[in-house]
Amino acid sequence: MKAKKIVIRGKVHDVGYRLFLLTEAESMFIENFDARNIVVDGEQRLIALVDGPEEKINRFVEFARSNYPPDASVLAVEVEDYPEEIRSIDSFRQSFMVSQLAKIAQTGVGMLKRQDMTLAKQDETINAIREESEKTRETIEKVSEVVSEEGEKTREVIKERIEEDVEWLKAEIIEIKTTLDKVKVKVGMG
Repeated sequence: MKAKKIVIRGKVHDVGYRLFLLTEAESMFIENFDARNIVVDGEQRLIALVDGPEEKINRFVEFARSNYPPDASVLAVEVEDYPEEIRSIDSFRQSFMVSQLAKIAQTGVGMLKRQDMTLAKQDETINAIREESEKTRETIEKVSEVVSEEGEKTREVIKERIEEDVEWLKAEIIEIKTTLDKVKVKVGMG
């Protein structure tokens, strides 16, 4: 058995690369496996360690050289012998799953914070709408009062005007009748 260290450079973080390699290592029944993301001089790197029967390790190395997750952008794949002990694939899987659950929990907490901020902004917006709605209601009430008052004043003015016109018409009719009676007398009709 000869352990190998595979260094993959490029855009290799947050693209599912470790899970991608773990899945393949499990399908090949590789016994010892580890993978971690690191940054060296601002460059993303993934370090994968594998150990097991030489034939399986060689197949895995070939897979790692020629297969990448869809969102990865690989610049180089370097392979070298690795003299130290590598943990079991089961141990890696367990710690990897725990780290992924921690990531999910952190993301969930972040989402809850953003949701709380959104709800607070929503509450502010609702309060602003309520205030504007109250102002609009007050304005409508004032306009309604003014219209009602002006309508009442207009009715009073019209009523007075009609009463004046009726009185004037009565006076005119009386005057016309009086003049008509005088004309009848002069003409001899009366």
